Amino acid sequence: MNIKIQSIKFDADKKLVDFINKKVSKIEKFFDNIVKVEVYLRLENTQELENKVVEIRIDVPGSGLFAERKAKSFEEAVDGCIDAIKAQIQRHKDRLRGN
Repeated sequence: MNIKIQSIKFDADKKLVDFINKKVSKIEKFFDNIVKVEVYLRLENTQELENKVVEIRIDVPGSGLFAERKAKSFEEAVDGCIDAIKAQIQRHKDRLRGN
């Protein structure tokens, strides 16, 4: 599985990149035909506390999965995205089985 992390208009520190790699690599337990994963990190220019945005795009054969979350920290947003992606993977697997 190819994981690509892009931080838009800032440099993500090694600790954050390692955290994302660890979390995203766990998705492979749920679906083994993942082609690639793209993670986009960006800061919104607002006064709100929840200004960290994470988008995760996953390419699987026959489909693409996408989740976006906004939170106070990138770690919290990544966790939210991972939960959403897990649910999407389950629905995708059900569709493949014909349920």
